[in-house]
Amino acid sequence: MTEIEIYKAALKQWGPEAQTLMVFEEMSELQKELCKSARGKQNKEAIAEEIADVYIMLGQMILLHKCAEEVEEQKARKLERLADRIAAAQDGK
Repeated sequence: MTEIEIYKAALKQWGPEAQTLMVFEEMSELQKELCKSARGKQNKEAIAEEIADVYIMLGQMILLHKCAEEVEEQKARKLERLADRIAAAQDGK
């Protein structure tokens, strides 16, 4: 199965409502691991696992909401804005 086929199968198996709730759960688990890291815990593997979970769930949400093109456009726009902010901050030093 391709990545997209797996996303479609998950949405069909558990339904859009359950998978949307799962996004919240997975983001919460990532947040928890990042907080642990900020407090000094060495949890690189747990962070990587939770990032992967969130990434998979976001893929399902992109498919569910049929917004892949819009996500890519927003991502490009926001990356450009971030690059501008970084350049401005470096010029201010």
